[in-house]
Amino acid sequence: MPIISASRRTDIPAWYARWFMNRVRAGFCDVPNPFNPRQVSRVSLRPADVPAVVFWTRDPGPILEDLPELDDRGLPSVFLFTLLDYPRTIDPGTAPLEKRLDRFRRLADAVGPDRVIWRYDPIYLSPATDPDFHRRRFARLADALAGRTRRCVVSFLDVYRKMEKRLAALAGQGLQPVEPGPEMIAPLIRDMIAAAEHHGIGLTSCAETRDLRSLGIRPGRCIDAEYLSRIFDLHLPHRKDPSQRKTCGCSVSKDIGMYDTCPAGCVYCYATRNINQARQRHQTHDPNGPSLYSRRVFDLSESVSLYRM
Repeated sequence: MPIISASRRTDIPAWYARWFMNRVRAGFCDVPNPFNPRQVSRVSLRPADVPAVVFWTRDPGPILEDLPELDDRGLPSVFLFTLLDYPRTIDPGTAPLEKRLDRFRRLADAVGPDRVIWRYDPIYLSPATDPDFHRRRFARLADALAGRTRRCVVSFLDVYRKMEKRLAALAGQGLQPVEPGPEMIAPLIRDMIAAAEHHGIGLTSCAETRDLRSLGIRPGRCIDAEYLSRIFDLHLPHRKDPSQRKTCGCSVSKDIGMYDTCPAGCVYCYATRNINQARQRHQTHDPNGPSLYSRRVFDLSESVSLYRM
């Protein structure tokens, strides 16, 4: 009975809500292996087989009206809601901030603050988005989310090969990322903790290679079997997911998304190599199909090289 992750690989609530609900009603979905698209797993979405669903999203708006149906079907869910306030150059496909704040509040009012976890991730440091930028933005967002969440997950940007060209193109705009040292990280983290705790929001880190515990942030688990057990009165065993990075503490789950299908265009996205291709796949996906996107158009050798990090 795996926890369903929907999804690290793409924003299902924002872009594929209709597909997801169709698969819930059908009771299953098909998920190709990202390293071998000819290998397809059939994943049950029947309530008897799914203890909980963890949504990863920047905009849950398209799925808000379906939440009562999910609850009625006995599919408890939590949302990992990424909420940042970056220049449009970095997040070109993201909705305006006020719209996203409204969606966050509506979601929290519908399901409760325990089921909405704020992700301030990644912390993108550059000449134009320096520590003072993040202090101001984070404090403003924490103020706006007061009473709507009790958890916030933070992590610093990890640069993968597939995003290097996108990031290098931003150098002339002062947005080329910089590697932060302890003298930059420590005062920023302390100020973020203070701003969050003022509103009863606890901070944890996500897959951080840096040890932030001395600054007051413990390593967290985005998919957290213990937390899900507590808020939904379940009895889920916690076992670290061996398919995730060594620094990731997440519990075992089954991800039902697919890479290169999110059209948002965030320049730091680790799940998208070709943004134009991702947008085309979103436009041509079949909301009634068993998988998020047909892999028949994929070249196997391309996909194998594409997802090595």
